[in-house]
Amino acid sequence: MISWIARLEECNVHHPCELPGGRVLSVDALRGFDMFWIIGGKKIFKGLDEACDTPLTNWLFSQLDHAEWYGFTFYDLIMPLFLFLVGISMVYSTRKRLGTVPSAQVLWKHIGIRIAWLWVLGMAVQGKLLTYDVNQIKLYSNTLQAIAAGYLFASIIILYLPVVRQIAVTLFLMLVTWGAFLWIPVPGFGTNTYAPDGNVAIAFDKLILGRFQDGTTYTWILSSLNFGATTMLGVFTGYLLQSRVSALQKFYGLLLSGIALVVMGLLWSIWHPLIKHLWTGSFVLFSGGLCIILLSVFYGIIDVFEYRKWSFPLVVIGSNAIAAYVSANIFDYRLVAKVFVGGLEQYVGSWYPFVLAAGGFSVLYLLLLYLYRNKIFVKV
Repeated sequence: MISWIARLEECNVHHPCELPGGRVLSVDALRGFDMFWIIGGKKIFKGLDEACDTPLTNWLFSQLDHAEWYGFTFYDLIMPLFLFLVGISMVYSTRKRLGTVPSAQVLWKHIGIRIAWLWVLGMAVQGKLLTYDVNQIKLYSNTLQAIAAGYLFASIIILYLPVVRQIAVTLFLMLVTWGAFLWIPVPGFGTNTYAPDGNVAIAFDKLILGRFQDGTTYTWILSSLNFGATTMLGVFTGYLLQSRVSALQKFYGLLLSGIALVVMGLLWSIWHPLIKHLWTGSFVLFSGGLCIILLSVFYGIIDVFEYRKWSFPLVVIGSNAIAAYVSANIFDYRLVAKVFVGGLEQYVGSWYPFVLAAGGFSVLYLLLLYLYRNKIFVKV
């Protein structure tokens, strides 16, 4: 364990370890894999389930919805994976900017602008900003805003602390959140309560956001601390990916680290339940471990054994992830697809929702492919 921390320390954002090839292809592919489910995969599998209606398709589609409260489904991994991958990207982007202008103070202009853009886009996607009705607008209610919060915490941590202290502060963020549940009483419920309508996190949201709270049982203000922790797990993974150890050692390091975090998350959940809506510390560790295991699979296939051609469509999606996410949530690409496949409904019957969903995704993919081929990358 000490040797791994030493390797992370030697390759943090302040001490470059330049490696051949720069970007890690498996990270781009995993980002595309994550985005696929948000921009089209769920609708495609919903159409498949409606057409087939078998126990297998029923189960597959059940995994594409969030756990009602306790527990975990595959779809619960999508948002943590998004934050985790942002953390990995921060290692590369921050190091590059510090190499050009070696001043943390200069970076804060870029950080502030990026956070502002993420916040506004999050409000446009899910906060009803585009209704232009102040009575409907929600201030904090979307994944992009969670990324903004995680990005802010991670920026502070990695710019001003050495790796050992970064790890300590990341643990501290999770423990502070747990402590709030343990010791801060909620009127009518007491302390250490995780009821959907009676927990300290939702109480904070209602108190601070007031009428701008999103009206769901998802929490944001207190959970922001753990958004930072999830992002930092990506940062630590980025350090490992840029370290000087061999690719095979990185693969084993990722796999074992992921398994360890999953086990720790499950153990902690005995006292601090695993709940995505609250983004509890146990959820951070469990979901973060799964993110690292998933990355180890992609890394092993793509970067260790060099089976890469299959990943090209995922890389295309991942290269413009924010643009894909925002556009897919603001505009329904099935409307365009319907122009071309609408006449097939009379022939395909119950398969039409599947055909339409696949068509909508194809329209968006072709747009992303055009951007990729022309080296147009929309960044925030």
